[in-house]
Order: sequence, then C-alpha cells, then structure tokens
Amino acid sequence: MTELYACKLAHINDTHSHFDPTPIHFNLSHLDKTLSLHTHTGGYARLGYQIEKARQQAIENQQNFLFLHGGDSFQGTLYFREFKGQANAHLLNLLKPDAMVLGNHEIDAGNGPVASFLDNIDFPLLAGNMDLSQESPNKPAKLKNHPNLLDLDPQTQTAKVLLKPFHDKTLAIIGITLDQMKEIARPDPDTHFIDAIKTTQKTVTKLKQQGIDHIIVLSHLGLTQDRVLAEKVPEISLIVGGHSHSLQGDFTSLGLSSLPYAETINTVPILQAGKYAETLGIVDIDFNAAGQVTRLKGHNYFMLNKQFILESAQGVTKEDYSWAKSQLENHSNILWDQKDDTVQSAIDTRYRPALIALEEQVINFIPKSLIHTRLPSQALPHGSEISPWVSRSIYHETRILDEKVDFALHNAGGVRQSLTKGQLTLAEVVGRLLPFDLPLVKYQIQGKYLYQAIESSINHATNNGVMGTGAGSFPYTYGLRYFYDGRRPLGQRITQLDLLIQEGEHLADQEAIWEAVKLDQYYVGVSSEYTASGKEGYQALQQACWQSAISELSLAEAFIQFMSKEQNMAQVLPLQVHYKSHL
Repeated sequence: MTELYACKLAHINDTHSHFDPTPIHFNLSHLDKTLSLHTHTGGYARLGYQIEKARQQAIENQQNFLFLHGGDSFQGTLYFREFKGQANAHLLNLLKPDAMVLGNHEIDAGNGPVASFLDNIDFPLLAGNMDLSQESPNKPAKLKNHPNLLDLDPQTQTAKVLLKPFHDKTLAIIGITLDQMKEIARPDPDTHFIDAIKTTQKTVTKLKQQGIDHIIVLSHLGLTQDRVLAEKVPEISLIVGGHSHSLQGDFTSLGLSSLPYAETINTVPILQAGKYAETLGIVDIDFNAAGQVTRLKGHNYFMLNKQFILESAQGVTKEDYSWAKSQLENHSNILWDQKDDTVQSAIDTRYRPALIALEEQVINFIPKSLIHTRLPSQALPHGSEISPWVSRSIYHETRILDEKVDFALHNAGGVRQSLTKGQLTLAEVVGRLLPFDLPLVKYQIQGKYLYQAIESSINHATNNGVMGTGAGSFPYTYGLRYFYDGRRPLGQRITQLDLLIQEGEHLADQEAIWEAVKLDQYYVGVSSEYTASGKEGYQALQQACWQSAISELSLAEAFIQFMSKEQNMAQVLPLQVHYKSHL
C-alpha cells in the first residue's frame, strides 16, 4: 500500500493591515432582477477563529497542520498608518503562522520597518532570494543574520530553508519574493534581490540531493510568475502565493471571478487567497512519498456577516431577500462571522481607539459607488472610476501652488480600493483609499518622454511584450489624454497624446479643449515621488529637466483638500484613458 502524507493547510496573502471586516459587494441575478448585495467579510478575528478550528480538525484527523502567509501584511489601512507595523506583528503572532514570505510592501520604507517587524514576530520571515551579503555592518537597522529571517545563503546562492517534521519525512518551505523589488519598493541600497526562479531551482536541487522531497514554495511573485516557476521547476510539491491578489475559486454566482482553485502546472498546484483578509484558503492535501500532491480538496472562503443590505433598480421584495439569504447559506465557499475573542479584544482595546476620531470626520458624499480597477476591461473600458478623481485632485491642488502645472500622472497601484456610495470620511481616504501618503513632485519634461513613459508603463502593466511588475503601473492622468493601441509595434502604441487646455463648465468631454503634445516642447507635470522616481515602467520620467518636491502637499492631502471643497462626485470627467488591448 502506498503511504500518504496528509496535511491541512490554511493560507492568506496581501492582507494589508485589514484587521477589521472589509466591505464586500456581490451582484446576484434573480427573476430578471439584478440584485446588489452589500455586507462585510473577513478580518483578523474571523481569520483567527477559522484557522484555530482548522488546526484542531487537523489534530483530530492526524494530519500535519500549516498556516502560511503569502506576504504584504504591511500598508493598506489606518492601522498601519498609526502603528507602523507594531499591530501587524502583534496580531499575526496571535494567528500563529508557521511562516510568512517578505512582500514588496513590507519594504516600502526601506529596511528599518522590516528590522522592527523581525524583532517582534514569533515566526520566521522568509526571503530566500534577498541578498544581504553587502549589507553595511554599521547601519542601525541590520537584517543580516537576524534569527527570524531566512534570506539567501551567499556561499551556496541558495535560499535558507524552513525545515519541519512531516510524518516520517522532512518538509521544506522556501520563501521567494520579487527579484524586481528595487523597481516597485524601496529596499536599502545595500540590499539586493536575485533571480527568483534560478534561486528556487538551485535550492530545490540542493534539497533533493539531501533526500528532502516535500517542498513548498511560499511565493510573493504573483500568479503569472508562479505559473512560470511551476513550469521551470516541476520538482516543487506546492506553491502558496501572493502579490497579484488573485481570488481562486468559482464565485460567478456572486458576480465575482472564476479562477481555478489550486491551478496545477506540471503537477504543481498553485494556491492564492485574494486580498485584504477578505478570504481564507483551507485545503486538505495528500502527498506521496516522492513529494507529489496526489489529492487536494479545498476552497477559498469568505467569512460574512449574517446581515446584509440588498438593493436593486427594480426594487427589492421580502422574497428577494429570502432568496439572496438562501444563496449565501448554500454557497460552498462561504463561512460566517464567528470570531476569536482574544484577537478581537486586542484590536478593540489596543488599536481601534486611535482610529475612531478619523472615522468621524466626513469630507464629502459619494452619490454612487465608484469602482477601482487597475486595468481597463469590457465592463470598464476606460478603467478605474476613482483614479481619475485622484489625478484631478493632484492636478488642481498643485495648480493652486503653481499655475504652470500642465498635467497630473499617477499609477493605478497607488489607489487601493473602490469607493462605495455614502459619506467619505478622512479615515476612508488615508486608511484605505490612499494609504501610501506619498510626497508629490513637480517636474519639467519634453513631450517625447511623456509618450515613452505612458507606453512603457502600460506595457509593464499588461505584460505586452515587456516583462512587467504588475497591473499597478497602469497610468491614470488628468490634463493629459492618451490613446494606446497594444496591437501596434513597441514604440508606436501611443497613437495620440493631448494636453487639456480648458475644462468644460460641466466637465463633459465635448466641452473640453485639447491640444496635441509636441515631441520637442516642454511640459510641467506632477506625480507622486514613487512614480516620478521612474519605477515600474516610468523610467522616461527620469529624463526630466528638473524635479522639485512639493513640501506643502502629499498625495492624500491633495485629495482630501480637493474633496473638502464640496466637489460634485456625480460629474462626468473628461475621458483621458483610451485603451485597446493587445489581446
């Protein structure tokens, strides 16, 4: 009889300090009606309850148990803004992960916050392709040789590995993160990230030579790169991933995505659990003695409030509400709002009081929900509905300081969520919508470099003939209208680029006056410091004649000031993104 090695695994990723339940919106269809269902899901107290329940089930079933975090615990909400990672370490310790991989947002502000996090966690942080061999020995926030960090072994050029007993075998967990870290984050200059796939291959080969066949890669590469990793390193047993916020599972009946859970490439299943602690992956896995997965049964689960709001343009009846309730109750991927009291108490007593005052400051009213999506789609051919408002706020608030500013340019990843209908609070802006309170920078640049920057950033966002860093680089503008055709050759995809000369009184497209951007003419733009630094496809912005920091404004401050002036959010902005996909 073939011996099976059983394991129950719980996994999360890209939680971004969402300790409280997160608003969630489902679209349901019933009797020719479109029903809009609003409720809340997830949060750390609900995660804690379900993870502990899974842990106890594993003990009862004589399974090994693992709980893994796929990176990006930092940033995202007021909790991080206020407590700078202290709350993240404390609350993750209460959830008791076996390991977490370093995400790019852990190192947004350099190595210092990572060092502090390492000092306060009770579990290992994995970053097997993080090369600290050149780290300065005299710096205050040293990472090298930290007991909670498993980085690159510079002698063997392989990852330091977490080894765990696994029945009569040994299980290895390799943590691999983005090798493009300097493109999208801010590691210290003496910290380097080497090739993710080559490091994994060398490490797996070394483990196999040691007789270790059960190998999990805990990855912060994103689903697309995880597929490449599984294709090139088929000896991996399982990949548990993050970074791309991919919600695996069939949620089409709720109006959401349908990605296969545990998509398998070369016999290597790939797992990812969405974002923002909205969902939790729980899966039972059987391996054979050679380390291959022979059975995998599990799902990503929402953890919902039992109460919800139902809306429809056609009106809502009691029968509609009862039907929607039964749909949720009978859905195989839905759990409910049981919570871990210890985790909830820690949030309520140690961290939430600092946030309450911000929640009470209302700055505007949103008359209809505005959807944020990083890329244009069939449903939203011009992309995000909220990013143009962010760019407009940067444009107008900077022009109050300097009327010579011609345009604003901002990347999609700097905006973190949609806005739901209702009051817009200060907490919503600085805690959830624009949690990366980045400085703003003015710069003067020739038109030809604007063509290059916009095409390059779109190519990076869509992997259109360019190895990109994720959809977060997609550009949103105000005062600058572009037309992109991804089917054309590289360097010829921006078919039209115009500067806004005059806004229409009611902002309608036909009332706006535009003028073509000239290749040799100079223009003044404003962007976040992150975008202006040339990261994620924006390298051409480094060709600016000059750059000047705006000390009076940050990204979030510009939006707050602009929205506080009673802007009518029902207005239709001039369309500035015109996009044709290469697909």
